[in-house]
Amino acid sequence: MKLSNADLAIVEQEKICGYLLNAEHRCGASKAKFFAEFGFTLDSWEVLADALREHGRQHEVSKEKETGFGLRYEVDGELVAPDGRRPRVRPVWQIDHGETAPRLITVHPLEE
Repeated sequence: MKLSNADLAIVEQEKICGYLLNAEHRCGASKAKFFAEFGFTLDSWEVLADALREHGRQHEVSKEKETGFGLRYEVDGELVAPDGRRPRVRPVWQIDHGETAPRLITVHPLEE
């Protein structure tokens, strides 16, 4: 099964800049280092946002879970990176109750 309404996926600038690419964030610093290794930068945060949206359209949902806020989906697969490599990641998306668009919650690097 593919991510529902992946063409409407929401990836907020603050999620990318304030967390996933923020080397100073207490929880996100390791993720920022991971993404930087593949050429993703804070100055071009939209490149990561676009890559995550495309990832959500291309790969199958690996896990679905109901939360108090809505349906949460994990989508495992390769992410197209600026340096040409394809690291495996697990973005977590959520479709909040009463909404139709999936919203990015976080991304977990997957070790090979």
